[in-house]
Amino acid sequence: MRDYVKLTDRDNVAVATHDVKAGTEIMSGLTLLDDIPQAHKFALVDIPKDGEIIRYGVVLGYALDPIKRGAWINEHMLRLPVSPSVDNMPYGVNIRKDLPEAPVKTFMGYRNPDGFYAGTRNILGIQTTVQCVQGVLDVAVERIRRELLPKYPNVDDVVAINHAYGCGVAINAPNAKFPIRALQNIAKHPNFGGQLMVVSLGCEKLTVDRLVGEENNTPDNVVVLQDCKGFEAMMTAILSLAEKKLAVLDKRRREELPLSELLVGMQCGGSDAFSGVSANPSAGYAADMLVQAGATVMFSEVTEVRDGVHFIAERCVSAEVRDKLAEEMRWYDAYLDAGEVDRSANPTPGNKKGGLSNIVEKAMGSIAKSGTSPIVEVLSPAERPTKHGMIYAATPASDIVCGPCQLASGIGLQVFMTGRGTPYGLAAAPVIKVCSRNEMKEQWPDVIDISAGDVVTGEKTIAEVGTELFRFIVDVASGRKKPYTEQYGLHNFLCIFNPAPIT
Repeated sequence: MRDYVKLTDRDNVAVATHDVKAGTEIMSGLTLLDDIPQAHKFALVDIPKDGEIIRYGVVLGYALDPIKRGAWINEHMLRLPVSPSVDNMPYGVNIRKDLPEAPVKTFMGYRNPDGFYAGTRNILGIQTTVQCVQGVLDVAVERIRRELLPKYPNVDDVVAINHAYGCGVAINAPNAKFPIRALQNIAKHPNFGGQLMVVSLGCEKLTVDRLVGEENNTPDNVVVLQDCKGFEAMMTAILSLAEKKLAVLDKRRREELPLSELLVGMQCGGSDAFSGVSANPSAGYAADMLVQAGATVMFSEVTEVRDGVHFIAERCVSAEVRDKLAEEMRWYDAYLDAGEVDRSANPTPGNKKGGLSNIVEKAMGSIAKSGTSPIVEVLSPAERPTKHGMIYAATPASDIVCGPCQLASGIGLQVFMTGRGTPYGLAAAPVIKVCSRNEMKEQWPDVIDISAGDVVTGEKTIAEVGTELFRFIVDVASGRKKPYTEQYGLHNFLCIFNPAPIT
């Protein structure tokens, strides 16, 4: 097993693959001056005050004080550089066509009547217009699972789309378009098979008409709790409508489909300094295979790409795509500025404990999950894609906000990379967990599906782990395998992105 990882010839730091004591000669002629925790950096050369600290071949920041060769470098020792400009970014100068060949080009999915991406699961999704109905709906969902679902063996689950939006909000504010679009598009999710069911309170600002359209606001699709005479009547109405929808969904069957009908989301959370070495590059390799096979892959998280946005622009296939990318970055810069913060607010204590010194370092590792494919489209939060290939969807970086945005965009499943570990999951789509280090897999053997830790130690290549992940993605999409989050029902509440005022 190797003791350190250096990523590019330009780097003047390396990362320890395990805890190393001061006094260790970690490489020929270089003795460590400090104890170096696993995944943390040490200096390969003397770095003067204000000198560049370089990893991934980019400047992470500038030394606040002189740093000696062999010394530990942590988050307290760097000054953050200025964000790169998004004006006139070169585009189309890094368009790769020699993507790795996918071993299979089809999967077993559920074709949808609207012609959008195929489903990976067969689920009754029950939409809500407002958080007020959640208590009643949760009781109803438990009864549906217990009393009705066994009668419809071809339906995988029933999922309540609970959220905190819908009332007490400035429903006509310009930025209200984000949460409203997210909920409108989640209602059309490919895993719901075109069956629409809504539970409404009756007095909320997010009306049924606004959520699903006046044409769909009928007793065949909607239960209004305020129209029901008491709790038992509410239960009867919800269960009766659910049974009608389940009877239709039970007729759905998987069929062999081209991978061009699959949309996969890539996300990371609880990242560490190995995320950009092992887990994310392996996911990127799998993403390139998916794109080569015709599938569509989506990556997100604005603050976690902002410092590498020029690398994304280089892969944009047109000026139009590049300009949309710049527009999304400018919007988010202004959003953070209005809140009197900047991108430096992103890294968590766990990120830093895992060796990530600042948002620049985090961003360089985060982008790796997108692979190398040309970027064919850029989306605003919760928009649905119109192209096939690699897509950048501008969303917040928060796991529980990014996830619902990607669901709204129509992902059939999500691949989630982590270094520190998180039990995050989505009810409406399976989530595959990939960790960056073997210690994480050993700690959570029945939460993490695949470890990329052998890439860190040098025992496997990114291509080997990426191919393993590709095959697992296809198996999960086809229903042949279930990731641990799905097996155990690890599902997060949907935190819908709402930058508009709450009244």
